[in-house]
Amino acid sequence: MSLSLTFLGTSASRPTVERGVSALALVREGETMLIDCGEGTQRQMMRYGVSFNFGDLFFTHFHSDHIIGTLGLMRTLSLQGRTETLRIWGPRGLTQLMKRADAFGGERLTYQVEINELTPGEPLKRKEYAIVPYAVDHRGVTAVGYALIEDLRRGRFNPDLARELGVPEGPLWGKIHKGEAVTLDDGRVVEPSTLVGPTRTGRRVVITGDTRPCGATIEMAQGADLLVHESTFGDEEAERAVETGHSTAREAAQVAAGAGVQRLVLTHFSARYSRDPSDLDREAREVFPQVTIARDGMEIEVPFADEPDAP
Repeated sequence: MSLSLTFLGTSASRPTVERGVSALALVREGETMLIDCGEGTQRQMMRYGVSFNFGDLFFTHFHSDHIIGTLGLMRTLSLQGRTETLRIWGPRGLTQLMKRADAFGGERLTYQVEINELTPGEPLKRKEYAIVPYAVDHRGVTAVGYALIEDLRRGRFNPDLARELGVPEGPLWGKIHKGEAVTLDDGRVVEPSTLVGPTRTGRRVVITGDTRPCGATIEMAQGADLLVHESTFGDEEAERAVETGHSTAREAAQVAAGAGVQRLVLTHFSARYSRDPSDLDREAREVFPQVTIARDGMEIEVPFADEPDAP
């Protein structure tokens, strides 16, 4: 069951030669979701092979470097003849924002747009997973991060033992794996606990958007398989990070360590680090070793905890 992230834009505030501004594609079992849509996102999607056949666009907040690519993307979808509804999600204020965008665009779309304002802490339930928005701390504006949290998975079925017990392969195996006891032709009852192991955790991916390091992220990311945390500045700009509501790489690593995550990806870099983010990498690794510096076009697979690590 695949789960991957493609980084479409990893620069803060403005694009650089090397990096576009904030946008991220999250793909689970063929279902694509976009998180933020900075300037040029549609071109980045073409460049890095992210499908335009996505159903959901999530905004973390409404600063221009996270939203300004939306009009162009929506227009392109219309020119391509899209008919499926586009669902747009974000914190309080989204409805007003999209009304302004509609007035500015002034062009009739070929599809419906569904606007949904999210309440932090209220899960958006989907089949086998949920998207949970949570409040972050970004310079006094309404901003959220997002956690994709998969449901518990069934335990592993033991086919060898099933054959040994004389359980015929077929529908009975399925019933047992779903938690049903079955009665064999000879009258024996086979309980699921005999052939099915304990339930297994699903995956958890947390994406902060723009934020100061905060307890809400540590709580939401407890034991997460992957934490994507902004790291706009290095240590020398720690005061600037506080002033602007951002985080340093070291602070992001402290959050990752406090949450006990498996892997940390740093993104949203000030232009001064666009070509050479090695200082950010070094400062984060002094606190938390499992760090990856995001770059535009980078794809990360998120394996299950009980499977081998993806490359």
